[in-house]
Amino acid sequence: MTNLNRIGLTWISFFSYALTGALVIVTGMVMGDIAKDFGVPVSSMSNTFTFLNAGILAAVFLNAWLMVIVPLKRQLIFGFVLMVLAVAGLMMSHDLRMFSLCMFVLGVVSGITMSIGTFLITHLYEGRQRGSRLLFTDSFFSMAGTLFPILAGVLLAKHLPWYWVYAAIGGLYVAIFVLTLRLEFPVLSKPAAQKDQPKEKWGLGVLFLAIAALCYVLGQLGFISWVPEYAKTQGMNIDDAGKLVSNFWTAYMIGMWVFSYLLRFFDMQRIVMVLAAVSTLLMFWFVSSTEVTMLHWIIMLLGFFSSAIYTTIITLGSLQTRVSSPKLVNFILTCGTVGTMLTFIVTAPIVDAGGPHAALYTANGLYATVFVMCVLVGFVTRHRQHSKIAH
Repeated sequence: MTNLNRIGLTWISFFSYALTGALVIVTGMVMGDIAKDFGVPVSSMSNTFTFLNAGILAAVFLNAWLMVIVPLKRQLIFGFVLMVLAVAGLMMSHDLRMFSLCMFVLGVVSGITMSIGTFLITHLYEGRQRGSRLLFTDSFFSMAGTLFPILAGVLLAKHLPWYWVYAAIGGLYVAIFVLTLRLEFPVLSKPAAQKDQPKEKWGLGVLFLAIAALCYVLGQLGFISWVPEYAKTQGMNIDDAGKLVSNFWTAYMIGMWVFSYLLRFFDMQRIVMVLAAVSTLLMFWFVSSTEVTMLHWIIMLLGFFSSAIYTTIITLGSLQTRVSSPKLVNFILTCGTVGTMLTFIVTAPIVDAGGPHAALYTANGLYATVFVMCVLVGFVTRHRQHSKIAH
């Protein structure tokens, strides 16, 4: 494989994470306008975004097998066709069922593309380089969270229809499509069956970490999805609300880079426990603060200190067995993705009953649960003994 081809495939991975980040994170920005357009309450409208999250979950889960059957290049080309159809459906149809279908299709496209992007990084890079590339790839999710809420705020402030936000997000897939046509992709072969290999027990720590992953993602997305609506109740306009979300993801991205360096000097279980505790307190400060000017500073601190939690949970999970198990890592990742799917299933009834402020308090409770799980992991974790064996 030429170096130019490798660089091109790496950029497909970057754009795939940005695409997923943009689709998930702009939800809170556009939800109010979409609800008004369809003439339904915001809490009811949020339920339709579950189709987006369900599409992502289904695609991530199924593509582990599909990648062996359907060539990666063909999948990405087909994904471009689906993206065009979904965006066109959002623009031309004013039917809630069609909207839900288009959201599901966008989720499927996003999930397939992100799973391919993850595979490409793990296939193209080895050792420490793989870890740093994965971290940098994941930061494109946060970059999208920085840029697209601002873009959405600008478009909506100019009174443009909400579906132009999704057309702009589709521009990311145009870049993926152009690169796909010009590049050669690795060919996957079916793995040989491994018989008579002893199965290693995962242990109770994996269960605690899986619960922590689910609660963290559900808490984070439940919080950030309803922050724009909460900001409106505090007298902010849509542009200021977009900046609030953007500040969170900017600080999150910076925190990801900083902690990728600092984590090597601390015990993983102890640092994730501290970060979960600090994040829980910061979120409580945000939801209970009455000073609007302070919200921007608090949400930046929250983004910074919470940035390393999910990655550390997954890494800690991979060290619960003597040899890092792909199935174990995939199990924790799947639990996190379930948290994504549950975001509006859980929060919409809460918002309907108590408003967006109640959803933020719920997210705060979920972060507290993450802290409790990280404390419990400390009593049963095997990562220290397996780290010694590895060295």
